[in-house]
Amino acid sequence: MIKIWGIKNCGTVKKALEFLDLNHISYEFIDYKKTPPEKKVIAQWVEKAGINQVLNSRGTTYKKLQLKDKDLSLEEKIEYMHAYPTLIKRPVLECENHQLLFGFSREEYEKLS
Repeated sequence: MIKIWGIKNCGTVKKALEFLDLNHISYEFIDYKKTPPEKKVIAQWVEKAGINQVLNSRGTTYKKLQLKDKDLSLEEKIEYMHAYPTLIKRPVLECENHQLLFGFSREEYEKLS
C-alpha cells in the first residue's frame, strides 16, 4: 500500500489525493500535524532522495525560522524537519517498491496506475 504524507489543507496534497482517488489507487494518508514522521524516517528520505528534495526551502516555515541565514549541518536540517514537519516538501509518497516521490507531478503519478 502507498503511504502519502502531508497536510490535508495543502493544495498540492489535495491534488495528489484527488489523482489517487480518481485513479482508484489505494493509499494510507498520514497527516504531518497529527503524526509527524520519526527522525529516522526523515533521515532515510534524505539519504535516498537528497536534502534538496526533502527540505522545503521555499515555504513559510523555512522563512519564519530564517533558516536561510543559518549555516546548518545535514543533521541540524533533519532535526528542524523533525521539530517542524511543515519544512518537509509535500506530499511525500512512499510506494511499495520503496520509490519516493516529493510534491505532485501528474507524469510521475501516472506511472503508479
